[in-house]
Amino acid sequence: MANQVKNTLITEAEEPKAPEKQTKVKSRSAPKVSKSLGSIISGSFLSGKKVTKQLPFILCIALLAMCYIANNYNSQKTAIKINNTLKEIEGLRYEYISTKSNLMYISKQSEIVKRLGTSGLKEAIVPPEKIFIEDKDSE
Repeated sequence: MANQVKNTLITEAEEPKAPEKQTKVKSRSAPKVSKSLGSIISGSFLSGKKVTKQLPFILCIALLAMCYIANNYNSQKTAIKINNTLKEIEGLRYEYISTKSNLMYISKQSEIVKRLGTSGLKEAIVPPEKIFIEDKDSE
């Protein structure tokens, strides 16, 4: 029964028009593309109502993009500073090790004797003695 209703609603005059509309749409697509391309190149698409409604969103996206770029530059700058600091720390560590080994060499007993020989002081041959003090309170 539903098929009979559909058949009665469709007239013979409407059926041939449907294929013509499809061919017309295909022929009109080329001018629409050139028209839209021309509006993009000329910049006239920016004055449309749809674009002006979306302007706050576009500005928000642009602001986020600029923040992203600034964050990227800042992180690169920080990474460079970290690398320079690590190199400086490594150099200071080498300096610390060389200074420490130099101090250990200078503080050896044989080196001290050599340095004291020029000043006229002599090395003690007798070992030091321990001095014991008795507490008077403990007796």
